[in-house]
Amino acid sequence: MGRIVFKNIFKSFGPKHILRGVDLEVSPGEVFFIIGQSGAGKSVLVKHLVGLLMPDKGQIFLDDLEITSLSEKEFYPVRKRCAMVFQNSTLFDSMTLQENVALPIRKHRDVTQKQAMEMALEKLRLVGMHHYATRVPADFGDGMQKKVAIARALTLDPEYVIFDEPTTGIDPISAAMVDKLIRHLSDNLGVTSIVISHDLRSIFGIADRIAMLYKGQFILDGTRDDFLNSDNPIVQQFINGRPDGPMEV
Repeated sequence: MGRIVFKNIFKSFGPKHILRGVDLEVSPGEVFFIIGQSGAGKSVLVKHLVGLLMPDKGQIFLDDLEITSLSEKEFYPVRKRCAMVFQNSTLFDSMTLQENVALPIRKHRDVTQKQAMEMALEKLRLVGMHHYATRVPADFGDGMQKKVAIARALTLDPEYVIFDEPTTGIDPISAAMVDKLIRHLSDNLGVTSIVISHDLRSIFGIADRIAMLYKGQFILDGTRDDFLNSDNPIVQQFINGRPDGPMEV
């Protein structure tokens, strides 16, 4: 398992410049947090990794494979290695939890429906939701649905999982369970996690490394202590949640 590398990534939407020469490396097995204001470009950056966006300039490498020039079809194997858990769980209400998780297994693997359901149950077991396999998403709150979405993302045994605001909108106990699960994936399965978040409790609780995006570039990339001890006024304003300071809103 290798590294994820972004080199000099630029991205604009019309006149709005979102990414202005971003450089980043993510190491294998790392729980890596990308933080910053809403609209700073965090989600825009990671969507390049799974081919949902293409950069205006720059290169992205997955191991030694440059993915910025791949066709849609060539991205298929990349997406099997890089799963994405979106902010909304996007589960199908008409299906049971087990059927929701089995869906990508049936689509991407040459297995029977029975085998897919058995494999889905094992993924639900991994996130502690196997006891509820035959129930439907509406029976659960956002936190429990998020765990099922993570189980579904793990169906193809990805090496990398991108979490887009995984604890936004859920209660503190559910958020803590999701954090524990992300940490477990790294520590026990070797999954590399890229987490986009504003949740300071999560950021300082489970991150191996943190990078803050501001005005299209990373202004600090380091550990929890690097951020807590930083004398950068923008970093301090963000991590302390102060309304007044140099950060433009």
